[in-house]
Amino acid sequence: MEQLRVELGARSYDIVIGEGLLARSGELIAPSLKRPRVAVVTDENVAALHLEALRSGLAATGIEMVSLILPSGETTKGWTEFSRTVDWLLEQKIERSDVVVAFGGGVIGDLVGFAAAVLRRGVRFVQIPTSLLAQVDSSVGGKTGINSVHGKNLIGAFHQPSLVLADVGVLGTLTPRDFLAGYGEVVKYGLLGDEGFFSWLEREGPALAGGDVAKRIEAVRRSCQMKADIVARDETEQGDRALLNLGHTFCHALEAATGYSDRLLHGEGVAIGCALAFEVSARLGLCAQEDPSRVRAHLKDMGMKTDLADIPGDLPDADALIALMGQDKKVVDGRINFIMARGIGEAFVTSDVDLDVVSSALTEGLAARG
Repeated sequence: MEQLRVELGARSYDIVIGEGLLARSGELIAPSLKRPRVAVVTDENVAALHLEALRSGLAATGIEMVSLILPSGETTKGWTEFSRTVDWLLEQKIERSDVVVAFGGGVIGDLVGFAAAVLRRGVRFVQIPTSLLAQVDSSVGGKTGINSVHGKNLIGAFHQPSLVLADVGVLGTLTPRDFLAGYGEVVKYGLLGDEGFFSWLEREGPALAGGDVAKRIEAVRRSCQMKADIVARDETEQGDRALLNLGHTFCHALEAATGYSDRLLHGEGVAIGCALAFEVSARLGLCAQEDPSRVRAHLKDMGMKTDLADIPGDLPDADALIALMGQDKKVVDGRINFIMARGIGEAFVTSDVDLDVVSSALTEGLAARG
């Protein structure tokens, strides 16, 4: 078991990473509780696989659990299920001193965290992420929220969890596609700030995807450590934290273009977005031409989506995709902030990007779709 600390003064918290943490959830969560009762919000897929294991783990230390099961999928992350969750928590008479548990992937973590942020003007919550993507990214750092018809994650709040329990054992129940989608976020950490980690992934990625528990723990630990360090420096994304959005400006436009559907999972969009960010960086002369090739080669070696051609169905043209990027949260004074790279492990934030170069890269990518 590995334990990391997110240093945020009075709001600091631990990230615990290991195998078999659901069975130990009671002993790990108990120190956070004023009374032995938690309200758990999860989704249908996670509930069917893991809810009873969590109930048993909590019961082992005498903690009572009530649970709400929401539909699975990105469409859950909107006003309808958010309102349902808040009303249910109020029905359960959750008090300010109680703890709400977000038990699921990124959708559940974001929605439940936002519900906890606004319930009685803020109650504590614990993240128990069940997808690789949530374990390495969305469960850490306190970004919570829901989607709008205008775009992804545009409604939300910064609300830090009290604890994160990342049980890598549950990753064994993910489909290969869902696991690799999460791996897109793991690769992102190497690309944005740690070339050595990216090199490690090039060597160990296949074993990690194949189920090697020790390598999964190490990948989650290194990803979480990088995110924890960045969040400690810049909790509300005024500077360095924007680096964590490498690939996301492209990704969010592609998710909107595909209707937030199963045509493109978030982590798949991140992988394609990272490849595009390095492609545009190379065309701008910021990094070597070999860098985008190396990024794509690793993603392809892992069997992941790497290009616009890998997205099924119709996509809008380059101008329409750039217009969708303009709705991104990272737009400042009407200018799109991009995360570009001077090399692998050397990302930086800039709004000084020639959109004609972006358009050209997108147009060529779309043309390759045939």
